Amino acid sequence: MIKTLSTKIVYQNKWMKVREDIVERQSGAEGLFGVVEKPDFAAIIAVEHDRIHLVEQYRYPVSQRSIEIPMGAWPEQPDADPMDLALGELQEETGYFANQIKQIGFHYVDNGGATLGCHVFFATDLEYVGKKLDAEEEDLESLSLPISVFEQKIVDGEILDACTIASYGLAKLKGLV
Repeated sequence: MIKTLSTKIVYQNKWMKVREDIVERQSGAEGLFGVVEKPDFAAIIAVEHDRIHLVEQYRYPVSQRSIEIPMGAWPEQPDADPMDLALGELQEETGYFANQIKQIGFHYVDNGGATLGCHVFFATDLEYVGKKLDAEEEDLESLSLPISVFEQKIVDGEILDACTIASYGLAKLKGLV
């Protein structure tokens, strides 16, 4: 086991904290871990009539637009119920309410450096009720693609978001798509 000797917050804003932990390894050697703390989030695979609902938005850290499944967290409610979060994010980003939705899994996004995890949901029986975008999402565009086109975009390297790819892969392995 690794023993934590000290922890120091080195950066913090409303979305995340970055901490540095001094640790002692089993051998007795000391080490340093940098850890990003972010709340868990929900990612939603919303499918209807052989089409998947997606969003496209500019992602500043990688300086490019990204096609993704709807996903997000509520920094002001870090302990929000994952189902409420999934329903809220789906409507916020696509304008759809899911009459049928179920959690199909959970995965860590970067368990080597961050605490955040992804609750994966599968949604169908969609009803358009209107978008509720946050100010930070002003450039977000909703789109719907045939599943075959979506899959080809993954294969061709046009969809690069790991959470989108992993969540969709999980749904496919479970026979949902």
